[in-house]
Amino acid sequence: MTTPVRNDLRPTNSEIARLRDRAQFVRLETIRLIEIAKVGHYTSVFSAAEIFAALYYDVMSLSADPKWPDRDRFLMGKGHAAVGLFPILAEHGYIPTEVLNGYTRLGNPLGDHPDMRKVPGVDFSSGSIGHALSNGLGMALGGRMQGRDFTTFVMLGDGEMQEGQVWEAAIGAAHHKLNRLVAIIDRNGYQLDGAVDDVMGIEPLDEKWRAFGWEVHVVDGHDIAELTALLRRVKADASRERPCCIIARTLKGKGVSYMETEPGWHLGYLDPSDAEAARQEILSKVI
Repeated sequence: MTTPVRNDLRPTNSEIARLRDRAQFVRLETIRLIEIAKVGHYTSVFSAAEIFAALYYDVMSLSADPKWPDRDRFLMGKGHAAVGLFPILAEHGYIPTEVLNGYTRLGNPLGDHPDMRKVPGVDFSSGSIGHALSNGLGMALGGRMQGRDFTTFVMLGDGEMQEGQVWEAAIGAAHHKLNRLVAIIDRNGYQLDGAVDDVMGIEPLDEKWRAFGWEVHVVDGHDIAELTALLRRVKADASRERPCCIIARTLKGKGVSYMETEPGWHLGYLDPSDAEAARQEILSKVI
């Protein structure tokens, strides 16, 4: 089961509308689930909502069976954004929808970070930053050795670029010419301790990845049409002989105005009235 290669890789207007709706769904469900948990990572999900939507509702080859061996893999270095992934897995039938209603409660498999031993469809138990790309490298290499055709997508935070293991994995992936490995960097500019480039500068990020032997693209991570077209093209490119890095320029907290300008919302909680106001703001916008 492989996604067919389209002659025109730019999504149609109806596809764009559907993907925008799914990104909005991710943001709204994030608010709902964090109301259950009483604390969570709103802004880290909001910056990546279009990335989630483009991958899971268009680009990735999936089936109703999360154990299908040729299913595309998805790993998150920024595992604290898992609250945005769980509703998608429920929509795909990998977990019962009602499980969402017990998010983070005692005995529920859904925690603040994803656990691949407990949640079908989760490919990597992330939490400790910096390990996802190494695991993605192993999956891509294993897929090649087994003659499988899946693509491995790894979403990384930009603060994660400060981790040495990321660059060790980057060297290894380029050495092995893992052309079915795609790293997507959510370049939202902030990490837990403040602005990424104040904590430890990572630019010029595109030049660094090219120097490590990767094909590199930079895209507006909230432009769902451009993002989806790029991901389609990267996935369909059978001629590429090296791994691919996509730097998605995003805004942390995208969709809720005061979160976009206040880095303290990396981790927080909205009381019921503020949560409803945030929902209404998201619903009123076309991103």
